[in-house]
Amino acid sequence: MSTAAGPLVGRRILIVEDEYLIAEAMEEWLSGAGAKVVGPVPSVEQAFELIEEPEKVLDGAVLDVNLGRGETAYPVADRLNERGVPYLFATGDVRIIDDPGHRKRLRLEKPLSRQQLVREVERLVSGSPAHPD
Repeated sequence: MSTAAGPLVGRRILIVEDEYLIAEAMEEWLSGAGAKVVGPVPSVEQAFELIEEPEKVLDGAVLDVNLGRGETAYPVADRLNERGVPYLFATGDVRIIDDPGHRKRLRLEKPLSRQQLVREVERLVSGSPAHPD
């Protein structure tokens, strides 16, 4: 159990990342800051399953753009937009070329640091109350 205090305490943050070690590091960093990490998951299908769980209302999400096998996280981003869930991209892909709305989102370039990820996710969720359990 985390003893962290700060803006991420109790926040449910979805991680969509296909690289196991990166996903594990992000989970550790956000959990260490007090977030309740949802996932991480490596695919659009698994992300949709988590997004649709009514008992797991999300406060934010961190999405890798390229999920392997030609799959991108853009459908996840679109679903999060529909639900009003803020998200950011954490990717090694320097281009976000699809929908102009995707280009407006914050993009963190890999490799990330713990400080950078935590700071930007804190900014992402600021201004909205944490969801009770």
